[in-house]
Amino acid sequence: MVEYKRFTIFVENWLGAMKKRKSILIYIRLAILIIFIYFAFLHFKIREHTNIDVANHADYIIILGARVKGEVPSLSLQYRIDTAASYMKKNKKTIAIASGGQGTGEDISEAESIKRGLLQQGIDESRILLEDKSTDTVENIRYSKILIPKHLRTGLLVTNDFHLYRAKSIARDQGLNLEGLPADTPAIAIPKSYSREYLAVTKYYLVKLFQN
Repeated sequence: MVEYKRFTIFVENWLGAMKKRKSILIYIRLAILIIFIYFAFLHFKIREHTNIDVANHADYIIILGARVKGEVPSLSLQYRIDTAASYMKKNKKTIAIASGGQGTGEDISEAESIKRGLLQQGIDESRILLEDKSTDTVENIRYSKILIPKHLRTGLLVTNDFHLYRAKSIARDQGLNLEGLPADTPAIAIPKSYSREYLAVTKYYLVKLFQN
């Protein structure tokens, strides 16, 4: 009889443990599903802002900086420069604000690197303004806004496609309703760039949430 009771207690404990384990697994799977849906939503928002028709004859473009290796623009920054130069060649009255300060490992500012790249592609120096103090996207736009001539109205943000959604959102927060001019993201940088951007957008959402 004693052995039977011990066996019964053992079975009940084992069944209870299994139920708890099953519940934990359900919660884990639910959490994974929610995270997957959330990042799928972020990816949709990011891609939504790259599949757009870009208007011609913008008064100005703001070219957001990216890493410079010594004095050589990274591939991501080079793509931004190329996209901006192509637009400016077709739209002769558009001016550019090259934005980006000098960071670790950079011998010149990102703005200076952008300017040099535009000059090499035949853009006249008189069409380029420099904002070389910013250290992040928020400052890129804040300091560039100060340089926009008062009589100019329509503008575009030039950055890699993965970055455009957040950059436009930050610009809107600062009173600039800017469309985007997306540059491609180098294929080798896509996994890292998008992964980091998901986290950056999440941080942006959280900052907005706690500010309100």
